[in-house]
Amino acid sequence: MSKQHVVLAGSARPAKAGATRLRDAAPQDQVRVTLTLRGPVVTGDRIPAERSQDAEKTKAVLERCGLTVDEVRLEPGSIVASGPVSAMNAAFAANLGIYESPDQGEFRGREGELRIPAELDGIVTGVFGLDQRRMAQRSAVKGSGFHGSFTPDDLAKMYNFPAGQAEGQRIGIAEFEGFFTADDLQSFCDRHGLQVPQVEVVPLNLEPLSAQEFQQLSPQQQQDEIDAAGEVMMDVQIVAGLCQAAQISVYFATFDQQGWIEMIDRVVADRPVAVSISWSRAEDNPGWSGNAIDEISKRLEGATKKGVTVCVSSGDDGAGHQSADGRAHVGFPSASPYVLSVGGTMIDASGQEVAWWEAPGRRTDHGGGSSGGGVSVHFARPDYQQHIKVDSLNPDGIRGRVVPDVAALAGRPLYDLTFLGEPRPNGGTSASTPLWASLIARINALLPPEKQQRFLTPLLYQGGANGTPLGRAACRDIAAGHDNASNPPAVGYPVQEGYDAVTGWGVPDGVALLKGLH
Repeated sequence: MSKQHVVLAGSARPAKAGATRLRDAAPQDQVRVTLTLRGPVVTGDRIPAERSQDAEKTKAVLERCGLTVDEVRLEPGSIVASGPVSAMNAAFAANLGIYESPDQGEFRGREGELRIPAELDGIVTGVFGLDQRRMAQRSAVKGSGFHGSFTPDDLAKMYNFPAGQAEGQRIGIAEFEGFFTADDLQSFCDRHGLQVPQVEVVPLNLEPLSAQEFQQLSPQQQQDEIDAAGEVMMDVQIVAGLCQAAQISVYFATFDQQGWIEMIDRVVADRPVAVSISWSRAEDNPGWSGNAIDEISKRLEGATKKGVTVCVSSGDDGAGHQSADGRAHVGFPSASPYVLSVGGTMIDASGQEVAWWEAPGRRTDHGGGSSGGGVSVHFARPDYQQHIKVDSLNPDGIRGRVVPDVAALAGRPLYDLTFLGEPRPNGGTSASTPLWASLIARINALLPPEKQQRFLTPLLYQGGANGTPLGRAACRDIAAGHDNASNPPAVGYPVQEGYDAVTGWGVPDGVALLKGLH
């Protein structure tokens, strides 16, 4: 093994925190993996000869290892292969096992570094799908009762959406569990007098449950699936309510590292104008392998070069981002410089829109939450943010990418939605994110052809004719409200005039943004 295999750089993973290895994975069990190849995402029409040669060589080596190559994607540089656990262990020195943890139950996993056939050294940059640990956490805040929740018309007026319904636009929605229910979308549209948009369910490496499969689940598993489906329907209904004439593609992938690769590969291929992702994990969560973050971000960069704006929620747990170690954290992929990071606001008792913070500043079983934001420890500050003066709250922090870029309603009074035939208000940065994706699609439909399909984030930081950044000119500043501290950890970035690491440039003025992009 040592002579024929080499360590795959960036593949090291510790055991999942709190998990116990129960047994070795059964040798005959089937596994499906996604391998990533060196080099950037190809954004032109021609595939470089080196990419084709790398794919052919990798395919031949995998087949000699007893694996079946199911798909070759030259544009992003990915190869999907399948085979039994025994062949995967032999090919990648994976030592796959069955683990159990309180938050995930039983799952297939691994520890340590992977090794790849020496012939593929420098060609294959990642092998994803061997380990099924969860690396996507939903941002969501559930409501009960109406609380005067906002309708699609309310939201369009509040944020001055331009005319139209995103005619001719495709909007992507990323989901890592749950299912779509056409009946609830119909009920939602009927309640608000809306045309039902075209919705396409796109299973990637996750097939949403059928009714028969759902009935076979335990009561707790059924409840988990219902909760997840409620989040899916929130995303779909927010987009549907604001973009009735758009084509909505709902992508389903597994919530592990492989699912992220599969998701962004499809986004690159489909080239929607905007994508909404309301899932993340802290970028410094030890569950990430270094090459996973690099490969996901590389694909996000490829999407930007095709003019796709991937909108990602900044999180619902303040500057702690699901961690209780007293340090500030930001989520990934929200921290990537190749996305539009979206934070949250709320309407206070006086009717003013302020930064979202509800005690204790993070999600609990009894409510709470606040807009995520902060300074990355992984990504250096991009060129477009060089003039932003926000320092990390961590003493050893770097001058990293700052999030969020923008914000919209996340807290009270929540969004007026429908689930299982009944009103179900909901919110969180999971709601502000599809709102921004919808606005981008509405605007894109109204721009001249030469101004369409552009990655929005860097443009927000550029100065216009008078030197004012577009973000300042086209967003309403949110300078009031609690900082995004959570307890624990009791650290948070201040809400202040101008750009801040709680609400970014602020909430949109859609007509002003259209004018600035025209």
